[in-house]
Amino acid sequence: MTRHWPVRGARWNIGLGLLAALILLAALLSVPGDGGGRKCAGAHVTGWRADERMTRELARYGNDNARPDDWTGGDGTRSVRLPDGRTLWMSADTFLDEVYGGRSRKPNPVWVRNSGLVMSAGGKFERTLLGGTESRPTALFPGTAAEGGREVWRWPVQAVVEPRRPGSDEKVVRVLLWQREAGQAPWIYGVPRASEVATFSLPGLELEGVTSVYEPRHTDVERRVLYGTSALGEGGWTYVFGADEGSVGGKASRAHVARAPVGRLDDPDAWQFWGGAASGSGGSSAGAKGLGWQEDPARSVPILVGETAQRGATGTYTVVRRGDTWLLLTMDAGAPDGGGVTDVVSYWSCTPTGPWHGPSKVAAPPLPPGATRAGAVPYNPQAHAEFSSDDGGGSGGGRGLLISYDVNVMNSTGAIHQDVAYYRPRFLRLVTEPVADGDE
Repeated sequence: MTRHWPVRGARWNIGLGLLAALILLAALLSVPGDGGGRKCAGAHVTGWRADERMTRELARYGNDNARPDDWTGGDGTRSVRLPDGRTLWMSADTFLDEVYGGRSRKPNPVWVRNSGLVMSAGGKFERTLLGGTESRPTALFPGTAAEGGREVWRWPVQAVVEPRRPGSDEKVVRVLLWQREAGQAPWIYGVPRASEVATFSLPGLELEGVTSVYEPRHTDVERRVLYGTSALGEGGWTYVFGADEGSVGGKASRAHVARAPVGRLDDPDAWQFWGGAASGSGGSSAGAKGLGWQEDPARSVPILVGETAQRGATGTYTVVRRGDTWLLLTMDAGAPDGGGVTDVVSYWSCTPTGPWHGPSKVAAPPLPPGATRAGAVPYNPQAHAEFSSDDGGGSGGGRGLLISYDVNVMNSTGAIHQDVAYYRPRFLRLVTEPVADGDE
């Protein structure tokens, strides 16, 4: 898309016009941070513990059979704090129905492609957001069908609360969505089609609509980028992180970042995409073009996470602020020893565009009893900043950085129905500390 800026025609005003253009160019190329040199404290994880309270609370809700149309298991776990103190949680593929004996579902339970969970200000899960009716529930964000009848579905990813429009007192919830289409191997989890933004009213959480903000056109499906694995605000902007599909081939995904002014996340004309820093000024190592922030998504370049393109982030990494530092957490995609299947690692940067330092080992997330024998794996670590503090972590109460990770037995739906814990998020508290000088 192209915008046309006004041109000052008066000959005596050419000097002022040139000066304004230079200022505009500097603003487009600038990002907060170090420009290649360290100007933030850095952050790494120095310890962790299981957050059993949060894991038990979600299990309590999932095992409660008071209603047959509520959540009993899901993945894709993200959350956002609402202005009244409640928390909205997003879940992708979701199982409903009853849980027997606090452990098992029936062999063919009802499931939907997505749902929402509402947690009270006191920390209790209270209800499931779905479409349809109690007797015939459907996905909260409905899907469609492609040519030939192939299923097209939506997976919700990160959500933010922002003004309905810049400067407005009215707040809404914006939920980023990934639109995917059924495909054949290796695309068993869908072919990427579009990044979208849904809007919920507040406080009622009524779904108002869905807007497409970006449709990748890359002929190489593996290089199609979807945005929304993480989103957070800074300096009047919402930075939206995304990735291509490199992880489908067992390599790292290429991370990308875009941004939109606060209050305009649902406006595709307001989005800007990182096109790389000028050579020698830091940021993405792929940024020799020196394009800065671009309105054309085709000009986006990856932000290199990891020492090589083969090792770095999966497509579902998470980014959170710890003090003045951006901290990225991911399963260790492309790890040479195969540890990427089980290990969470971290990277840090002084800016959302890099350079990113790491990886540093975080944890091998523990699985439920018997899950390893059943073939379960952990994946999709996600930070929940609203349940976290900036004071490191220690051993007290709710201090430290709360993260969730999903669990699934990828090749056996029977196993995840026999034991519901094999397809539910679990939680850790991380101790984070500044990085010592000279330690990357």
